[in-house]
Amino acid sequence: MNLGPFTHTTRPASARRSGALAGTAALLLLAFGAAACGTAEPKTAPAPAETATATASPVPANGDTSAAGTGGAGGTPAAPPSGGSGTNTPAVQFGKLFYGPARVAVGENGNLRSWRPGENPVRLMVLPHTAAALNVNVSPDGRRVAWSGEDADDSGNLYIANVDGSNKQKMRSEVDPYCVTPAWSPDGRQLLFRVDLPGGGHGRFGLLDTRSEKRTVRWWRTEPSACHAVWSADGKTIAMTTDVGVTVDAGVVLYGTDGTKKRAIPGFSLDGWHSNDIASLSPDGSRIALLRMKLGEDDGNLARDLRANVVLDTRTGKQVSLPLGGRTLHQVYFQSDGSMVVRVKAGSGYAVLLVDEDGRKISETAEPASLKDMQILAVVD
Repeated sequence: MNLGPFTHTTRPASARRSGALAGTAALLLLAFGAAACGTAEPKTAPAPAETATATASPVPANGDTSAAGTGGAGGTPAAPPSGGSGTNTPAVQFGKLFYGPARVAVGENGNLRSWRPGENPVRLMVLPHTAAALNVNVSPDGRRVAWSGEDADDSGNLYIANVDGSNKQKMRSEVDPYCVTPAWSPDGRQLLFRVDLPGGGHGRFGLLDTRSEKRTVRWWRTEPSACHAVWSADGKTIAMTTDVGVTVDAGVVLYGTDGTKKRAIPGFSLDGWHSNDIASLSPDGSRIALLRMKLGEDDGNLARDLRANVVLDTRTGKQVSLPLGGRTLHQVYFQSDGSMVVRVKAGSGYAVLLVDEDGRKISETAEPASLKDMQILAVVD
């Protein structure tokens, strides 16, 4: 997994995420700081203050953000993509893409941005390091964000705010900021989170009603040893990664919204494929985009990684073919109609493909150069 400037560590599958996840997170925080000292990227423009302006400002169409003071990468636009019409069709449309920094130097803040193909990128709120790099999530309607961790102590407070930074609210404390990042329900009302337990353990999962005055929580009766939850758009399924070789489940498991297990995705094993990171789940839970690795490959660490190198059928475990044109897959996000926004390497930057539910490429657009050092966090219809 990618933790900004932090060094990856390769772990045996049998040792991956044993029971004491909360204790592991604390150790990781110390390791992250030590690793980052020698690997942080050079600073660009100083990060803005914590309170963002209420009105989002557009980034110039040529991708140069230096004049806007955002600290983003300027220069020439990304190389034009090959093939594709570059336009939407009446049936399948590009949603709005939300981005966060792919790498954040320790102690620095990071900006969120949004972009829709054919428009200019828009600069949004500023977030502290842990949230910007590791756990911020955008609501399905694109209006709010949720994150945990604040200031230098990474205290695990859970916050929500509007995407421009306004109306910031603290919702809970002692929330896990690494393993179970706050995950929005499709209706944007609930957040799945996990409370760290004193002395370690799997932790307690709960669904927080963000619109209730009392901020009520419906607690799961189960405490799975699992991380990185994503919801299906129909609201019926939650996917999470699980321990390989530590539990009977291997790799990725689908759960109901009450925490009951539905099924494990076939094809993962102690000595074969494994995955620590999920990017997106199709609306009906039948397909999943994730980062899949072989035994012995660098599988990162506890925090999330939003890259995807494969889309799988969750019922058979078989790989779904994508129209990449021989290019390297980088990210995939399902839209609520079953179509996919697929990010691929294109020249010095990236291009985004709109792929329908049947796997046909509808269109393709080069990303502005200002987004090449960022990662997609969400795609909102």
